[in-house]
Parts: sequence; C-alpha cells; structure tokens
Amino acid sequence: MSKVIYKTAEQIEQVRASADVLSHLLAEIAKVIKPGITTLSLDKLAYEYIKDHGGTPAFLNYHGFPYSLCISVNDQVVHGFPSEYVIEDGDLVSVDGGVNLNGYISDSAYTFGVGDISEEAQLLLDVTKASLYKGVEQAVAGKRVGDISSAIQEYVTAYNFGIVRELVGHGVGIELHEKPEVPNYGKRGSGVKLEQGMVICIEPMINAGRGGVKFWDDGWTVSTVDGKLSAHFEQMVAIQKGKPDVLLTFEHVEKVLDKK
Repeated sequence: MSKVIYKTAEQIEQVRASADVLSHLLAEIAKVIKPGITTLSLDKLAYEYIKDHGGTPAFLNYHGFPYSLCISVNDQVVHGFPSEYVIEDGDLVSVDGGVNLNGYISDSAYTFGVGDISEEAQLLLDVTKASLYKGVEQAVAGKRVGDISSAIQEYVTAYNFGIVRELVGHGVGIELHEKPEVPNYGKRGSGVKLEQGMVICIEPMINAGRGGVKFWDDGWTVSTVDGKLSAHFEQMVAIQKGKPDVLLTFEHVEKVLDKK
C-alpha cells in the first residue's frame, strides 16, 4: 500500500461520481442475481455496465486479477473468481467491485442472500452490515482508525462470530489501495488519526465460525478455515468534521431487494 493521499474537495466529488456508478451497478446486480445464473454472467454484466457509464473496471488486471468483480460464495471470504458456478437457492454471494472513472477509483462490496437462506446466514448478513455502520459512525476527523476498528469488533463479538484479521479496509480514491489500513479489530483511541481529506474503505469480513482463513493456490481466493459461511460489506467514507460523508450508498441496491 502507498502513503496516505489527501484529497481536495474537488477530488472527493470526483471520487463520489465514481462511487455513484458503482452503487448503481450493485443495484443492477441485485435485479438479476438469483438461483440458476452463473457468477461469470454477473462479471460480464459489471464489465459492460462500467464501460457503458464511461469507466473502466478498477479490479480488472489489478496485479493480474483477471475479472471485473471478485465474487465469493458461501465459505469464500473475498477475492473469489467469477466462474461457471451456478448460484443455488440459499447461497451467500459476496460481490466486490471497483470503478475507475476519469482516474478516480471507487470500491465496494455487498453480500447477497439468494433465495431462502438459513436463519444463521441471515443473522450473519445483518450483523456484518450493522457492524459496518457502527464503524462508519466513527469515521470523522479527530478520531482514530482504532475507533472504527473497535466499534466493529465490539459489535461482532457480542454475536460470537469470527472477525477476519488477515484482511483489512484501506484508503482509496487515486489508487485502489492507499494508506491507512483499517482493520476490523483494535483498540479505541489507537492507530492513525483521521483527518479531513482522507477517503477510506471500511469493510468488515465476518465469519459464522472462526475468524481464521486459508489462501487458495490461485493466488487470490480466501475462504474460511472451518468451511463455515462468511459475509462482507464495504462502503467508502470521506473524512470530514462532525459527521461521516458516505460516498457510496447501499440505497439503490436495497431498493431493488425490497421489491423482490
């Protein structure tokens, strides 16, 4: 990861525009995701949607990654390859994507529960998303990264779910991965001070079982060490005084899901 790159107000608006394309892409995926379709078909949709809206997929060819989306199913935590895998009723499908629009980069993830999912799976989704929002609340100037990290950790551990420690949130906007790192565990009041002009991704990766993970031989895919389910939600926040400025909303995707 590079150094912290502080953004001007004008640059933050450019990042917001990139995030807007990505938030609407997640809604397009929400419209079509269902049992019987392949994860590769979602990747093709993403590639075409991003191109049609004047951007390029930020993930495609990033350190050699060969797809526009990371799609991670069930016990896969992150960085899964889209494939001919046919989505089944009851699957959890994490969709993680990025957009480069006019040189400004957005990054977000949303985990979809497809069809009838188990009560445990629903609880995992609810807790992971709620923990993200707990972290976002702390993302204001004058706080520290540890305030975000501890808010997520405290919320998740009350449910006895496992927190992935090997992978973290990060700065974003000019490059896909910038400083500071934003772990999903830590001590309140510790870590890098949050300052105006920072843009960060907060992204809890939470497992139904243990927090441990294993890395696949493909060099990308990460799955839970015990084969239990995992969920992942990610939003972008610009640091400012007083309250967090959430650059990427889930409003569009959830409007679609509420109608299903």
